[in-house]
Amino acid sequence: QVQLVESGGGLVQAGGSLRLSCAASGRTFRSYIMGWFRQAPGKEREVVGTISPSGGTTYITEDVRGRVTISRDNAENTVDLQMNSLEPEDTAVYYCAAEKPPTDYSYTISDARLRTPEFYDYWGQGTQVTVSS
Repeated sequence: QVQLVESGGGLVQAGGSLRLSCAASGRTFRSYIMGWFRQAPGKEREVVGTISPSGGTTYITEDVRGRVTISRDNAENTVDLQMNSLEPEDTAVYYCAAEKPPTDYSYTISDARLRTPEFYDYWGQGTQVTVSS
């Protein structure tokens, strides 16, 4: 199992930047696919980005591509989301998620299955990001 704690959210003006961080417990963090999701009021939870266990491949959803990057440090058990040129539409609660795939599980990081909340068993409590216009 893994426990996740997000940090780094806050209030920022449009055009600004934030770096969200997710700290994971457990000795097998490097085995987990990690994802960042967000949920705005009245909307469904949606993927922002995903990253492979090694960190070698990433996926960023089209809505934020070019403004957002995802990275991980397996030595520190962290996964980060760097968000630049923030827009009011980015206002949401941002969640870190983790899933350890079976050894023989075949996937690519852009696989649609990895973009759904249902794929992930472990979630953080979320961190609020508010972008003012």
